[in-house]
Amino acid sequence: MINISKLYCGHLSDSDTLRYGEGKEAPSSAQERRPVVVWNVTKSCNLRCIHCYTDSEAKRYAGELTTAEGRRLLEDLSDFKIPALLLSGGEPLTRGDLFELASYARTVGLRCTLSTNGTLITEEVAWQIKKSGFVYVGISLDGIGVTNDHFRGREGAFRAAVRGFRSCVTVGQKVGLRMTLTRHTIRDLDRIFDFIEEEGIHRACFYHLVYSGRGGALSNWDLRPEESRQAMEVILKRTKAFSENGFPREVLTVDNHVDGVYLYLKLLQEDSERAEKVRKLLEWNGGGLYSSGIGIADIDFQGNVHPDQFWMHYTLGNIRERKFSEIWQDDRDPLLYGLRHRAYFLKGRCRFCKFLRMCGGSFRARADLLYKDPWASDPACYLTDEEIGLEPKEKVLLEERGEA
Repeated sequence: MINISKLYCGHLSDSDTLRYGEGKEAPSSAQERRPVVVWNVTKSCNLRCIHCYTDSEAKRYAGELTTAEGRRLLEDLSDFKIPALLLSGGEPLTRGDLFELASYARTVGLRCTLSTNGTLITEEVAWQIKKSGFVYVGISLDGIGVTNDHFRGREGAFRAAVRGFRSCVTVGQKVGLRMTLTRHTIRDLDRIFDFIEEEGIHRACFYHLVYSGRGGALSNWDLRPEESRQAMEVILKRTKAFSENGFPREVLTVDNHVDGVYLYLKLLQEDSERAEKVRKLLEWNGGGLYSSGIGIADIDFQGNVHPDQFWMHYTLGNIRERKFSEIWQDDRDPLLYGLRHRAYFLKGRCRFCKFLRMCGGSFRARADLLYKDPWASDPACYLTDEEIGLEPKEKVLLEERGEA
């Protein structure tokens, strides 16, 4: 995650300790962080989103972890001292024991957040969410009105999600917006910021598309380099306006660490002193160097462990056979080892990029899903060869090695 509000506008965030090494309880290095764990508690979903990374539908799937297995998992995660647990799906609110599991997670000392499409959140459900101890709810919204309904595969999904936002605000539950950036959704980007302001939403995460699940058929919907830059300009401008108007929001971009480099290059032109501070923060974080397989982990609805939620096609082990903590600390798996030492394996433009310490080769799952090579360049990098310092002789070398 790239915290635009902090890096560009200087606002503090509760996650700064983990993300940028600031604060008394900060780890000595990003590489030593325990992972934020995503648990896909179910694959079932009441919608059929065209970009769903889990390929979920409105049906029951066999093999879902039982309540008892879920409680044992939560105990292990607590003992392992993970910093946060994200309960996701499918649609997690379709799981009958969700609030029981969330309450138990709080009992054993876990900090839980909820990722949802928001369409099932009435005011009564919002009260249940709050009472269960969720510290934050992220509601996905991929455009305004019919744009969102098209992506969600159901007419009325936008209206129902708006009700979800308002219900959370009414009961005092912290809630934020999550949006996936594609060539279609960025048309509504300014309107999304208007919505954030009008509805009193204090956090927004803008995700770059990953070609996982049904999203695998949408690689041609991904932003072109010039569109990524345009989207970043809107995000930076509107985040700064929030700050200047005295109502700062926490705005982040997710799944493309190139955004941090783009922000840094922009600051070099606007405020070189601040740019230097941002460089140090980004290099401490390391971008992709310390994300998938280190700072983020995933457990799917059947208990399979993955390097992150977009690596469903690669399994490290299953918690029914070994505890998550044991699986995660076992470096014998070749992919897990590679992700934890990726600087030695990166190919293509990433190999020679002068911003490697900031970006870390960005998102490995995207490279693997498109090129069938986890160490190839991230296809979503939108910086030019000149910006990353790629020399003519290095271009020739990449051509010779088939890595261009």
